[in-house]
Amino acid sequence: MANTKELSVEDKLRALYDLQLIDTRIDEIRNVRGELPLEVGDLEDEVAGLSTRLEKLKNDLEVIEDLIKTKKNAIDEHKESIKKYTKQQDTVRNNREFNSLTKEVEFQELEIQLAEKQIKEMKASIDHKKEVIAQSKERLEVKTTHLKHKKSELDAIMSETAKEEGFLTEKSAEYEALIEERLLTAYKRIRSSVRNGLAVVSIERGASAGSFFTIPPQTQVEIAARKKIITDEHSGRILVDSSLADEEKQKMEKLFSKF
Repeated sequence: MANTKELSVEDKLRALYDLQLIDTRIDEIRNVRGELPLEVGDLEDEVAGLSTRLEKLKNDLEVIEDLIKTKKNAIDEHKESIKKYTKQQDTVRNNREFNSLTKEVEFQELEIQLAEKQIKEMKASIDHKKEVIAQSKERLEVKTTHLKHKKSELDAIMSETAKEEGFLTEKSAEYEALIEERLLTAYKRIRSSVRNGLAVVSIERGASAGSFFTIPPQTQVEIAARKKIITDEHSGRILVDSSLADEEKQKMEKLFSKF
């Protein structure tokens, strides 16, 4: 690599414009991917969330089913107690004992009624949860299929462009190393502030590319002379003449044509 201090203004302009062409190509590659990586990430989060929710619903179902078994066992125990107390009534010695056993029987019957009511409510809860589980399963299947397609789409794009993007990223770093820090900082600042990422543009029909503002003839002469770095007073972009731009485009097209 040449020392940045040895570069003439023209060499700096060429290096800047080459860097712009490389970075623009990288932008184009990344634009092809577009929102796909974000979509895949969002879908992965959604699938994970749905899976967790489904597991929780299934666990809730098991808990309720266990509770129903417990309540049914309790009902059996209450029935056994009723049989026992009813049998004891046959051998009581006085009304007080008889009434006491009657109250015990009534209490056990109330416990059975309460348990049956709770079982009914829990069965209704099970039916509702089963519906929710079925809906969640269906939604999870749809989202999982959608995620699979999106990942395949992203993987296909990545496999097509990964090598080129890696190569161009290395080239971008090489050209950055040619440019003095002050200019490189300005280039990156302009690039980040404009929508299309163009920090270095050529003169086209008397105006900077993509702009409707005409550049004064004297300024156009100075740009063509390549003796100093000139920026567009309206957009702040660094300006190069169309001949230099065409030469560098041809050079970079050869680089890009490798892929």
